[in-house]
Amino acid sequence: MFEKILIANRGEIALRVIRACREMGIKSVAVHSTADSDAMHVRMADEAICIGPAPSVDSYLHMAAIISACEISGAQAIHPGYGFLSENANFVQMVEDHDLTFIGPRAEHIRQMGDKITAKETAKALGIPVVPGSEGGVPDLETAKKVAGGMGYPVIIKATAGGGGRGMKVAKSETELEMAFRTARSEAKAAFGNDEVYIEKYLQKPRHIEIQVFGDGKGGAVHLGERDCSLQRRHQKVLEEAPGPVITAEQRAWIGKVCADAIGKMQYAGAGTIEFLFEDGEFYFIEMNTRLQVEHPVTEAIFGVDLVREQIRVAAGNSLSFRQEDLQVLGHSIEVRINAERLPNFAPCPGMVNTFHAPGGLGVRMDSALYGGYRIPPYYDSLIGKLIVHGRDRPEALARLKRALGELIIDGIDTTVPLFFALLENEDVLSGNYDIHWLEKFLAAELG
Repeated sequence: MFEKILIANRGEIALRVIRACREMGIKSVAVHSTADSDAMHVRMADEAICIGPAPSVDSYLHMAAIISACEISGAQAIHPGYGFLSENANFVQMVEDHDLTFIGPRAEHIRQMGDKITAKETAKALGIPVVPGSEGGVPDLETAKKVAGGMGYPVIIKATAGGGGRGMKVAKSETELEMAFRTARSEAKAAFGNDEVYIEKYLQKPRHIEIQVFGDGKGGAVHLGERDCSLQRRHQKVLEEAPGPVITAEQRAWIGKVCADAIGKMQYAGAGTIEFLFEDGEFYFIEMNTRLQVEHPVTEAIFGVDLVREQIRVAAGNSLSFRQEDLQVLGHSIEVRINAERLPNFAPCPGMVNTFHAPGGLGVRMDSALYGGYRIPPYYDSLIGKLIVHGRDRPEALARLKRALGELIIDGIDTTVPLFFALLENEDVLSGNYDIHWLEKFLAAELG
């Protein structure tokens, strides 16, 4: 087992990894920018090293600085958290070239699943159901028209290197296709330096269902059920829950086995998430995230496992500490992502947190790096906390979430907490009757 791990991240996910390390008797090293010198992850780690100025490109994305911090501190492994360098295959290769361990999958799997077209081809070859679409990238408008006409409208054009909704446009007819195609390519070029796009059939009212998988890198693999992440704004998840309100035990067992078998064949190591659109009882692969997800706590709650601890164990060469038959769903869990944003426009709202009080009680978990007197810097993602609740069933989890939100105090800045109070008064949310488009319509009607 490692004696010392460096966490190449910040905020609540850095704290999450530090806590797992402490429970395992492993020393932790925090890295930070000059803007984060007073951040909670810096205070809680056993050691802290400044790796550059505030902009991410000069600090948290500065690969050489992070490797240097490992050499200075004597850390043997790097945990990337999520975001930043967590899915950067070049960084993984650099880590390995310096005789360090990357706590995550191999570079080849990150590359394979990081390109949307290659990922879809790989999934199809491994027996994972996929959305009907183009065979590879679509080079020009004429080809796009032939592909779209062949599968029927509406269609969605996606950047092959895309993510977060960028380089993604819907066309409901051939008239709309030209503008959507050109816009998607332009956005893709600007965001990713790659204007290649592909086309898929656009599903009308799907849910976003993702399967948590875990592999030992030697062919052993399990799944840990699904999460429903359908409540989204601009393709960004807002609320996640597990198990999914509309997924049956039979569907869970089937798609879970398909996914576990696939990553076993890949000899994938560590945590991963295979994401699907789900409509009319059918699953359609959209992408695989080769890292820990923001919403991993809801899975931990219903299975009683520590996914970060398991990541560290597997990276150290150990087999999985549980078998598929050991994993039984227990109750229901919900997570809400709390952002430092001002409603109704969701404008970022950094600034001084005067008072912070986390809710508590049975089945309540608050993952946050906030504290009273902390100034949220304006340079990074606006996510400032995740409130996770667990109950015996979905109604109890919803009631617990409402109670916990009422106890939460974040004074001095605006947050998205009022949105969750509004959602918990809505019948569609309470009954689980929503799809990936529902929240956008709700916001338009309620907030204007």
